[in-house]
Amino acid sequence: MNQKQMMEIALAQSAADLGCDPSDFLKSENIVIPSARTAGARAYLKQPNPCHIVSYGNGAAAAADAAICGEIQGFLDRIHPVTRCFCTPYLTELDAILSQHGCKTGYLSEYWLPNLNRLRALPCDFGLRLLKQDDFAELYRPEWSNALCADRAALDVLGVGAYDGETLVGLAGCSADCGTMWQIGVDVLPAYRRKGIAAALTSRLALEILARDKVPFYCCAWSNLPSAKNAVKSGFSPAWAELDSMKIK
Repeated sequence: MNQKQMMEIALAQSAADLGCDPSDFLKSENIVIPSARTAGARAYLKQPNPCHIVSYGNGAAAAADAAICGEIQGFLDRIHPVTRCFCTPYLTELDAILSQHGCKTGYLSEYWLPNLNRLRALPCDFGLRLLKQDDFAELYRPEWSNALCADRAALDVLGVGAYDGETLVGLAGCSADCGTMWQIGVDVLPAYRRKGIAAALTSRLALEILARDKVPFYCCAWSNLPSAKNAVKSGFSPAWAELDSMKIK
């Protein structure tokens, strides 16, 4: 799999998530369509979402409640460049639109794909072991909550553990969130951080995923600098950004 093919798979998945066409993310103009349940969307997405915006750095594509599609289109078209829609004060403006319809802005995330020119297996001073689904049963504990998800345990398909002797000190796991892409999450015990373990786990797991003809991807909040630094060190580059919304309880 080369870089171009990997990006095409990511674009196709984002299109499945929103219900649009992959080419919509490459256009300079913005597109807004009514939000609906879509076939092939990532397993953890809550659909239909009141407002779900995705940008790969060109225009923005959004799926929104039919009642606010026009307002979301106007909001996006007023912003130049439109990628600023993910930043304050524009988020405040978006919140004002959503609040009139009983909604509010939700999670803002940056998504990363491997840069195949930089991705390589990184070393650390601890032994690494490849883990399969059968190995996860006793690991659904708070310290590994980024690597594994108990609510979607059936999707946790592969992992790499770092061991100090027989003690697990770091864990990267991936979930089969959709048919073509597996998401990586990583945890390291506090006493073992800043030793290169996270990057060694992330890079090794990314290579294992690629060897299975799947696309590894990584996600973090823009404010999560330690996670973003790990993505860069592990050989990943930013690929797209997403913003969703939720009902006001």
